[in-house]
Amino acid sequence: MQITGYGSHGVAAAVALVNGVTGEGGDDSEDALRTLLRECGFFWSQFEPRHAEAFREWGRTLRPFFEATELEDAVSLLNELLLQVPMHPHLADHDDPAGLHIHYAPPSADLTHRFRATTLMNLSELVCKYGLSRTGVCAAEGCDRVYADTSRAGRRRFCSEACANRTNVAAFRARRRDAPEGRS
Repeated sequence: MQITGYGSHGVAAAVALVNGVTGEGGDDSEDALRTLLRECGFFWSQFEPRHAEAFREWGRTLRPFFEATELEDAVSLLNELLLQVPMHPHLADHDDPAGLHIHYAPPSADLTHRFRATTLMNLSELVCKYGLSRTGVCAAEGCDRVYADTSRAGRRRFCSEACANRTNVAAFRARRRDAPEGRS
């Protein structure tokens, strides 16, 4: 199964949720959670205030996955979660450009259950394909946000272009400052 395309929406949703719930400056308000669901292709209109705490808890639960530096630790966490989140695969073709595809919970399941099942399976697929080389905590100094790279190149190490640019500019300035006089 390809992680890019339809399958990557669960990975992006997991990253957005973890950053919203646990990242410095994150927003885990009901409106922010509803927006996250809409932007990541979930049935956001089904979100109700009673769902908010379950989403927040799932964000806190997933953070250790992104912090894992050893594959064994990440796999152990995912396997534990796979035992806790029942899966009921369901084939769907709801006018999606991807065509027929698999959902990990039926449409009748609660929104939080569908979200947990999808994010968990998509993260598991990412690890099966790439190990931990495409997930982590932002490499920018002082940033605690997480990232997951589903691109072809797989070289991402920052949560955003802003953090990458800030880090690169700081490194450039440090090199210029440390260069012998007359060279720049």
